[in-house]
Order: sequence, then structure tokens, then C-alpha cells
Amino acid sequence: MNLIFSFIFLTLSALSFSIPPASTHVLIHDARSDKGKILVLVFDNEDGFPEQVDKAFRQLALDPKDRKAELRLDDIPAGRYAITVLHDEDDNGIMTTNFVGLPEEKYGFSNNPKIYFGPPSFEKSAVQVGSGGKTIHIKLR
Repeated sequence: MNLIFSFIFLTLSALSFSIPPASTHVLIHDARSDKGKILVLVFDNEDGFPEQVDKAFRQLALDPKDRKAELRLDDIPAGRYAITVLHDEDDNGIMTTNFVGLPEEKYGFSNNPKIYFGPPSFEKSAVQVGSGGKTIHIKLR
């Protein structure tokens, strides 16, 4: 009988000391101004990356201050994530482009991958977030 109680106690103790979700700190740099919103999409897989809002794991809108923004994702489980950022300076909810289709508002991705002829892949933007947390710097371009 004591063995059963000991087993139950040890099991419950192990569950109470499980690893909490990682805290991820995201720093967004080089906004053009403090106008509008900084829109952030966090994806936990490639489906919908980089712009399908309804497929994002998280969606946030931040007010820029001193041409930057920051956020904490305190309850994000350990895993691979890719983050898309748009400085929606005119606050219309979409990326403003010129007549050729090139962005007129600043944007960025986690991992700050090189951009050639379109957005980067999930793989190039993905960062590993572990149980110890992580700081991610995103430079807007």
C-alpha cells in the first residue's frame, strides 16, 4: 500500500515540476516612424506563412515607439516558429505597394533572411524556441 502512495506522490510531484512554456522576447527595429501599427504574425508551421492571418498561431498589433516595438510571448510552447512583421504606417490593415507591386511599407521576418524575389520560406525564417526562452531581433526593411 505504501508503494502505491509513493508512486502516486512521485507522479504528481513530477507533473507539478514540468517545464513551463518558453518566454520569447521579440524586438522590432528600424520602423520609419511612430505612425500606424506594427502588425505581427507568429506561425508554428509553413501553412499560411507569411501572410495568411487566419492561419497564424498568434496575431498582434503594437504601437511603435521611438521607431521600434517589442513584445513578449510568455506562453508559447517550445518549438519552431517564423514571425512576419509589417509596419502598417497608414493603419489600413494591409501592406501598401506601388504600381509594380513592391512594398511601400517596411516589413521584416524572424531570422532576418535575405529577400530576393518574394518572401522567404518558413524554413529560412524559422527560429527554435526552447524551454529557456529566446530573444528575437527583427530588422524592418
